[in-house]
Amino acid sequence: MAESEFTDRQELEFFQWPELKEAFVPLAELVMVAENGLSRQLRGEVFTMASIAGGCQHCQAHGAFTLNLLGVAPERIRDIWTFEQSDDFSAADKAALRLARDGAQVPNLVGPEHFSELRQHYSNRQIVELLAVISLAGWYNRWNNSIATVTDQESVDFASAHLSDVGWSLGKHAGAAHEQRKAHPRSSASGKVRY
Repeated sequence: MAESEFTDRQELEFFQWPELKEAFVPLAELVMVAENGLSRQLRGEVFTMASIAGGCQHCQAHGAFTLNLLGVAPERIRDIWTFEQSDDFSAADKAALRLARDGAQVPNLVGPEHFSELRQHYSNRQIVELLAVISLAGWYNRWNNSIATVTDQESVDFASAHLSDVGWSLGKHAGAAHEQRKAHPRSSASGKVRY
């Protein structure tokens, strides 16, 4: 085996630390799934945009397929990559996606003008919720990109079919046969999609 290949990466997933999983899953479900001031669709779009800006192809595919599971049209999902030029997104959507794009950059590019624009469309509580989604995406992006988490086949198939035109590729997130996950991870509760 070459030194440049990832080995035993599934043993480095953060759910291998039970106490971390116990603390993290409720946070992820609060931010992404629980009822709050933002639709699950907007949260998913912001998560995906933050993952695009963060450079994690795994989280991009996973976020895109989650949106698909929520019933979002593939064309709208694809247009997240080019939201500034898309008529699919409202002014409010674009303000949230700009925050995600610029907040996920290193160094961070968010400035006062972002909040001036956001306050035209969102309450302070909703802005806090947007920031929580972006921050959660950052956690996932850094962990999954660092160990090159193997992307589940459902997410790969969706992204390959609908996102290659905007530059998505699987990259280092392909894995050997023994590392493959066939299905997108879902919580056991009906209608809840876990990130």
